[in-house]
Amino acid sequence: MPKKHGWKLFFTMPVLSWALYDFANTIFSSNITTIFFPFYVQEVAGGSERLDQIASTFLSYANAVASFFLVIFSPLFGVWIDRSGHKKRYVVIFALAAILFTALMGLTAPKDFGEWSGLPAAFVIVVILFVAAKFFYQSSLVFYDVMLGDIGTKETLPLLSGFGVAVGYMGTLVGLAVYPLVASGSSSNAFLPTAALFFLFTLPLIFFYKEVPGPVQAKRPFFAGYRDIWATFKDMKKYRPIFLFMIVYFFLNDAIATAIAMMAVYAKAIVGFTSGEFILLYLVSTVSSIAGSFVFGYITRAAGAKKSVFYVGIILFAALLLGTFAVNQPMFWVTGSLFGVALGAVWVTSRVLIIELSPENKRGQFFGLFAFSGKLSAIVGPLMYGTITLLLADYGDIASRAALSSLMLFVLIGLIVHRKIPA
Repeated sequence: MPKKHGWKLFFTMPVLSWALYDFANTIFSSNITTIFFPFYVQEVAGGSERLDQIASTFLSYANAVASFFLVIFSPLFGVWIDRSGHKKRYVVIFALAAILFTALMGLTAPKDFGEWSGLPAAFVIVVILFVAAKFFYQSSLVFYDVMLGDIGTKETLPLLSGFGVAVGYMGTLVGLAVYPLVASGSSSNAFLPTAALFFLFTLPLIFFYKEVPGPVQAKRPFFAGYRDIWATFKDMKKYRPIFLFMIVYFFLNDAIATAIAMMAVYAKAIVGFTSGEFILLYLVSTVSSIAGSFVFGYITRAAGAKKSVFYVGIILFAALLLGTFAVNQPMFWVTGSLFGVALGAVWVTSRVLIIELSPENKRGQFFGLFAFSGKLSAIVGPLMYGTITLLLADYGDIASRAALSSLMLFVLIGLIVHRKIPA
């Protein structure tokens, strides 16, 4: 790739079309995963202190199931990249599947199919569709992240990673344009417009990104990829730094993924935010994410990806500590801003560190394992959070505070393991 200087680096067709997919999928992530699907779950399954905890359990388990399927398939995805040399085609296939299931969520939610086990049948179907949509969205990111190595050099990767994340979080602002549709109605009114926006901003990647296929390895049977993954694990000593980082990422992502998924319900049920106030809080958190991603792009270039990951962990621990003991909205405003910085920064630093630590001919496989580590943690965290809120549901707010505080232990473990990664 020719060397670019200053802002010209960001305004090439490969970079812009790549970054706009971050813009597109973040609309799904913010609107569905973080805001309107949790609101919808609380509308249907919540309503009292005890039922709010049950709604939290429902939401946690739905996120855990989606991540479980990704854990099963993500190692294979990485091998697909190494076998075919292609990434874009898989991003597009999985993105279109996520868009389809999101649209089906919007079409199903208003229907009346009777009841199932005391719950509206339409609600149960929407939850199943959410699991499918989130699985395909997350799957697309496995291939999308690897594309970063195709558009930059070792010098520019941190800046491009930061730029992509920042553009992504700008997508949040566009996604929230659907809020007037739900302000006086069901949160499910946001599902169909979100699918349309996701599709619209995926089009630049489809039509304008010209992929340069990577090195292709010998063709092997479809399921042979799992044997490759096992062989990689057996070579753990040979690739010790990258395996240590995946352990770190497991624990940090556990805390981040769980907190993000539960943020809306926690803010409303525990801290007392209205839907409109939470939207404003999320906007401020998004601005923090944009700033954090840009700033950490430069911090990563100056201090290195390894140190930068540690800084992200410290910020995340502070956010969890403050959020656990937040007794008023101002305290949670600060919590939301810190979460925003950590969320924006973790993608910038992690993608760069994976590329730095992994050999080029195994990069797809290690990104698959990177997704495996992150999504395995995205099962454990929500399961733990949901189980705590279920077991302590009779204690009201204490249940959610205990569940959130448990995530600090994961961050501490991650920071301890981080110190063992060779410099």
